[in-house]
Formats: sequence, structure tokens, C-alpha cells
Amino acid sequence: MRYESLAIEGPRLVFPKTYRDHRGYFFEAFKQGWFRENIADVSFVQDNQSLSHQVGTIRGLHYQAPPFGQGKLIRCLRGSIFDVAVDIRPDSSTFGKWVSANLTAAGGEQLWIPEGFAHGFCTLEPDTEVFYKVTNVYSQTHDKGVAFDDPVISINWPIPLNSAVLSDKDRLQPPLSSLR
Repeated sequence: MRYESLAIEGPRLVFPKTYRDHRGYFFEAFKQGWFRENIADVSFVQDNQSLSHQVGTIRGLHYQAPPFGQGKLIRCLRGSIFDVAVDIRPDSSTFGKWVSANLTAAGGEQLWIPEGFAHGFCTLEPDTEVFYKVTNVYSQTHDKGVAFDDPVISINWPIPLNSAVLSDKDRLQPPLSSLR
């Protein structure tokens, strides 16, 4: 496995070493010791999975407020996504800035998003499945979000925003300014 740091301190892109032959491929998707040594000294307590049928489905931007903040390790199992992490740490010099990565089932890339970031993604293929490990359990009371189309954040989503497929919850998320 190897990783690349991104433009904001914290999130990292993780790449598996893939072994391919005539049968297909094999890779180790996660190794606790390697992850703790190279990415973050955390423990994962829950695995989540989503299926999005339509291209252009946007899920996010989501986060959990303390004391239920979550770090997330995201991987695409089928299809591909444009994955985004937005820095929402109030005292950070990169507050409101974002980084992104395309994650594909074929490539096996993973994005580590530490606590203190909002997360969202846009599906690039039909019937896309996303799997992610989290460092804290879900708490409905602490479940929060930020508007995916907030002009202050100005995410360059890969689809026209008026064609985004959204949940009612994601359509009504507050602006980033509500966090300050």
C-alpha cells in the first residue's frame, strides 16, 4: 500500500498494491498496523455501505458533531465517485477549503477523511456502491451537514448542479457560515 497527501493537511489518498492475472485481481483493502503507522492512529467501529442508482447522485456534505465526530475511510465497490472533503475545523487556516479525489471500483483507491471534515460524493456511474469505515458510531442527534452547493465553498462538482439527485435532507443543509 502507499498513500498521497492532499492540498489540505489531514485527508490522504490510499492506494492498494493490486495483483492481477488472468483470473482477475487481488488486493488488501485495509491493514490496521499499516494504517496506524502511515495514516492515522485510529480504530474503526462501524462499516457503512450505500448504493446510488443514478449518475449525478450527490450525498453530502455530512459530518457528525463532537463528541460523535467521525473519521472515514471511503472506498468505491462498484462504479466510481467524485469524493470531497471540506475542512470545517473552526480554527483551521484552511477552514472552508476542499479537496477531492475520483475513487473507482477498478482502481481500489480509498480516501481517508479525518474528524473535522464534512464529506460528500457524486456518483459518476449508474448503480454505484460506496463502502466506508468510520471511527465512531452514528448518532442521529449529532448528524449535521453543510450545503453541497454553498458558493463560499465553491466545490467544482462534475455535474450541472440543477441535475443533481439529492435527498430532501441534503437539499436543506445550512451554509458553511452557520458553523462560525
